[in-house]
Amino acid sequence: MIVSHFLKWIDTARVSERAAAASALARAYINSDLPFEDRCAAEAALTLLLDDVSAKVRQSLAEALSMSHHAPPQVIAALASDQPEVAALVLARSPLLTDADLIDRVACGQKATQKLIANRPVVSMALAAAIAEIGEPEACASLVANSGADIASLSFRRMAERHGHLPLVREALISDARLPADCRHMLLVKLGETLKGSPLVLALMGAARADRVMRDACVKASVTLIEGTRAEEHAALIEHLRLRGDLTAGFIIRTIAHGKVDFFGSALVALAQQSEQRVRALLAGGHDVALQALFRSAGLAAATHGIILRALKIWREVANGKRVAGVQEVSWLMLKELGGQSAEGDLAGLVKSIHLDALRENARGHALAIAAA
Repeated sequence: MIVSHFLKWIDTARVSERAAAASALARAYINSDLPFEDRCAAEAALTLLLDDVSAKVRQSLAEALSMSHHAPPQVIAALASDQPEVAALVLARSPLLTDADLIDRVACGQKATQKLIANRPVVSMALAAAIAEIGEPEACASLVANSGADIASLSFRRMAERHGHLPLVREALISDARLPADCRHMLLVKLGETLKGSPLVLALMGAARADRVMRDACVKASVTLIEGTRAEEHAALIEHLRLRGDLTAGFIIRTIAHGKVDFFGSALVALAQQSEQRVRALLAGGHDVALQALFRSAGLAAATHGIILRALKIWREVANGKRVAGVQEVSWLMLKELGGQSAEGDLAGLVKSIHLDALRENARGHALAIAAA
């Protein structure tokens, strides 16, 4: 009877009155224990209100029903397809919208719709994958910032591939501790490519020098990246570097000079196709002859074996507590293995550059410590 009077009354009521009444009816429907007939009548009335010419009335419905598990599904579906200010409440909150519903709206939605869905309190792995694959940059950045989003490694990779050149997405990805190491490296490379193509950088350096400087910077950053990479991610990062052509002898020498022995071991496992157990045992205590055989099977030139062995022995002593050393001392001893400061050639040039970088870094740290004292 009450619903019957309501339906007759709304034809002559003002917009503000209809909006208030729609909100009250919706709250009564989801919060009250109505008799079956009254409940059916209320649901019919709520469905009829979807045809109200005023968006304010439909918005009142959305506000009242958007967070309820007991709202009429046909009403929620219609509100989710309404104009943006009405649909936003339902898209952002409603637990009745399935992944399929939300993925469809991501596929055909505008930036604002995608961003609303990416910010939902809970985003499933399937929905996150859809946003990563077809979402606009703003939606992808919101997804990464959403702690309630379950994002697969593949989805991180797709966002890095699609939007990694954009600061908005790149910064969001790099700030996320869940980002796989190979994706971090991909973003480093994209940043280098962006800087290399900057008109200012080209004007200051020229194309050739800019390319060389950015390439060197990416290599150094990649070595630093290993520090924050979990051991279980080493294989994926190594495969990523190998496919890009970045897993060079020079890069491997840098890793061992910097004491990244675990990563060096993972690289040998991949390159030599040896078991992880055997490689770890050789690195921990293997003789020179066995280690050189391992290096050969990994494709490392004979000229590199001596300096790698020298570095490895020092890091073994450090690990066993028999010695205190850092990159500066290790790189200096590697250089001595090649003949010292007078040594020439590409390999000597690489080790010299590692040693000079370590000297600069240590001097900078010492100066900052003095200034802070």
